[in-house]
This record gives sequence, C-alpha cells and structure tokens, in this order.
Amino acid sequence: MSLRKIKLRIIYDGYDYHGWQIQPGKDTIQGELEKAIRSLTGKKITVHGASRTDAGVSALGQVGLIELDSPIPTENFPKAVTDRLPQDIAVIEAQEVSEDFDLFSGPKSKLYRYTIYTDVMRPVLHQRHCWHLPGEIDLLAMKKAAKLLEGKKDFKSFASAADKRIDTIRTIFRCDVSTDCDWVYIDVKGDAFLYNMVRNIVGTLTEIGAGRIKPENVVEILDAKDRKAAGPIAPPQGLCLMEIMY
Repeated sequence: MSLRKIKLRIIYDGYDYHGWQIQPGKDTIQGELEKAIRSLTGKKITVHGASRTDAGVSALGQVGLIELDSPIPTENFPKAVTDRLPQDIAVIEAQEVSEDFDLFSGPKSKLYRYTIYTDVMRPVLHQRHCWHLPGEIDLLAMKKAAKLLEGKKDFKSFASAADKRIDTIRTIFRCDVSTDCDWVYIDVKGDAFLYNMVRNIVGTLTEIGAGRIKPENVVEILDAKDRKAAGPIAPPQGLCLMEIMY
C-alpha cells in the first residue's frame, strides 16, 4: 500500500502542556497525537505541525500532517484518533492531500488571537485562556499603535532574543484591537511570525494602553531592531492559534 499524506486540523487547550514539540519527559501536543495514532495504527508515525506553539498556548486551527500506509479511511481519522486522545485535544478534520503539499511553506497566512480580561474580579472559569489585567486601559491608543504594525516590516524588536533567524522581515495583514465589555481581543494576521512575536506585540500594546509608551513610539521600536526597545512579553495562556490559511 502506498503512503498517503493526510492533513489534520487539530484543536487543543495548551494550558497543561509544554508546547507542541516533543520534549523528553514532558507532556506535549505532538507527543499525545503520536501516541494516539500509534495506538490506532500500530505504527510509529510522526505528526508534523505547521506552528510550534509554546507552552500554555492553545489552538483552534492548528494544522498537522502525517504520512501513512494504513487502510483506515481518511474520513474516519478524526473520531478514531480523538477517541484515543486526552480530553483537551481533538482532531476535528482530516483531508488527504497531494504529494507536493508543503505544510511549512504553503500557508498564505496565520491568524492568532490574544484575549485579555480587565475587570477587577478574576475570570475563574476562563483564566486558563486569558491574561487577567485589571484596570483602565486606553483602547484608542492601542488601536492606533496596532495599525502602525500593519504592513511589511522588520519585526526584530518583537522577536525573542532566542530567535536567531537572520531574516526578520514579516508582513502583518491586520492587527486589530476589539472589545466586548471587560474583554479585550487582539487579532494578528500575518504571513509568518518570529518566535514569541505575537506575545511581544501584545505586551507592547498593553504598555501603550497603560500610558507607559506612546502609540507613535511603535515606529521607533520597529526601527531599533532591538528586543529591549519593545514592551514585556505577554503570558502564554491568552494566546490562541485561530487559523492557518493555505
């Protein structure tokens, strides 16, 4: 039987996991998926992920790719694999793709959402998936700054110091700040992202919302090409990978 390439859409609550990528002795999303698929097929199969989300980060639109020669029909994969996964991970879609499908260079864009809760009382039922940041926040200033991040720019100032990639040019198609009562949502859609880039953008926007950085200073931060010029990194639990568009 010839190998089939199957693209998976995966959702997970990342709060209790050490990120996507397998790490010895630690619970990871990739590790749980590979254990489940091995239980189903009897074979050790690598699950490649289109985005290596960090510890604590969740996803509603992660994309995975497997290659296998199992006779199990593709349409049966989501339920069969999910039945063998922990309750906080699920495969919700499976699609056979062509041999030339490229998981990593194929995406046209990725969309992340960061969620902040601003009321004084802690959001007990939602605290695994938001940053509790009580107090007044200048949303107009944050929106103004967010728009200055849109376009093709050098985002080196927003990359983790551990990100050693030489090419730090990325395109942000939109960076939106919206609200619903005490909830603040920051949506960032781009062609690709540097390590911790979205969380560093959020941390900087919240500093602007608190009045510690002026919105127009975003231009200077970008020009600095220095991580120290931007604001602090936002906690991981507020971040969710919403969608990867191919």
